Amino acid sequence: MPGPVEPHPGGTRLRVRVQPGASRAGVVGLHGDELKVRVTSPPLDWRANSELCEVLAAVLGVRARDIRVDGGHSSRSKSLVVAATTASVSAALAPWIGPDAAPRR
Repeated sequence: MPGPVEPHPGGTRLRVRVQPGASRAGVVGLHGDELKVRVTSPPLDWRANSELCEVLAAVLGVRARDIRVDGGHSSRSKSLVVAATTASVSAALAPWIGPDAAPRR
């Protein structure tokens, strides 16, 4: 099964599954071949997408404006492009998607 991180001409493509309206925001782990991320914002007026970029920016060590939604704007399954190398994105997400990642509950 392919992972959620793959090379892209603009940096790195990241496939994400978003859970809007959660009690707390953060990266959860894998959801199939997507990275599951919880956000507290509702899926209205781009609020959830904006918070998604902020949560991932904090985890990846980039600015929120270096992450853009490339597909699935109004869907829970999204494709993001991160202006960073695939290696750095994979390394930052290793606690959730790496071989030593804790199993999901």
